[in-house]
Amino acid sequence: MSSDSNLGIISLESYIDKAKRINQILCGWRHQDNFLIDVQCPRFASGEAKAVIKQSVRNKDIYIIVDVCNNSLKYKMDGELNRMSPDDHYQDLKRVIAACNGKAKRITVIMPFLYESRQHRKTARESLDCAVMLNELQFLGVDNIVTFDAHDPRMQNVLPLNGIENISPALQFTQALLTEYEDIKIGPEHLMFIAPDEGATERVVFFASVFGVNIGMFYKRRDYANIVDGTNPIIAHDFCGGDLQGLDAIVVDDMIASGGSIIDVCKQIKDRGAKRIFIFATFGLFSSGFDKLDIAYEEGLFDRIFTTNLIYQKPELLEKKYYYGVNMNQYMAAIIDTLNHHSSMQALTKPAARIRETIRNYKRPE
Repeated sequence: MSSDSNLGIISLESYIDKAKRINQILCGWRHQDNFLIDVQCPRFASGEAKAVIKQSVRNKDIYIIVDVCNNSLKYKMDGELNRMSPDDHYQDLKRVIAACNGKAKRITVIMPFLYESRQHRKTARESLDCAVMLNELQFLGVDNIVTFDAHDPRMQNVLPLNGIENISPALQFTQALLTEYEDIKIGPEHLMFIAPDEGATERVVFFASVFGVNIGMFYKRRDYANIVDGTNPIIAHDFCGGDLQGLDAIVVDDMIASGGSIIDVCKQIKDRGAKRIFIFATFGLFSSGFDKLDIAYEEGLFDRIFTTNLIYQKPELLEKKYYYGVNMNQYMAAIIDTLNHHSSMQALTKPAARIRETIRNYKRPE
């Protein structure tokens, strides 16, 4: 059986619109009619659920896609509407895997935002939710897990004998920036990549290396004597790096949650004389709304926010003039195509060569 005929894509409701587009792209590449397999997760009145797969998955190479951050979906429980949380989406994922009944030849879970990835290590007597999740998926028979820009890439160490692909969207961010702005000067005297905290340093080092520029870094001073909402509150962001006067600055992080930290970082960068400030964040959660960001933009603290469409994008976000949505549908299709053909993922996980090519082809302003 050829790889074209054994490919099957199962999308949970949380990702179905983008999955349809990914399916169209793959069908165009492979001259096939359809790879999507219909699945439903109906709910009982109690809120309990089950997964029902409408087509055979026997001997297929199955790719199950889920967006655990899609909080726009609702279901009825005891006659009232209940919003789906990351926990609900994860439970539906396990139901779909169970419904495959061990008949699939191989199961790959594509989870762009790694479930519970912010709960990746212990700082007190607390659960290790991300590690538990990864072990559960292994127990359920999942062969590969594909995620993007994991909060802590060391989560791959939890399953050393299973495949965990941690994909960087650095190429798409580079293409978006250099397409949208024709006056970016690339060089250490014009541009700096900045990590908003210690955890983002590896991402920033990668960008700075392929661009050939310097980095800066903020570190968070925390109040370790107190815990608020499960974490030690941040007292201040302190900067380590060179002179920012007259430079364009690009702040790189895996996510924007409430936006408070990123605004503080942008204010300090602007106070140090940066000309323009761009923000690259793989996931835009915007869990506290947009009021603070709107004010910060009006005050000139940043110029543009780039996030991907890998997770649910709030309709209000798409209307913001400071927002640029980076489309990852074709890259997702390429990932599925590559894995299904058992080809190397190296060029997709760390696309340094293609980023350098993009920079070489960029029309440098005089």
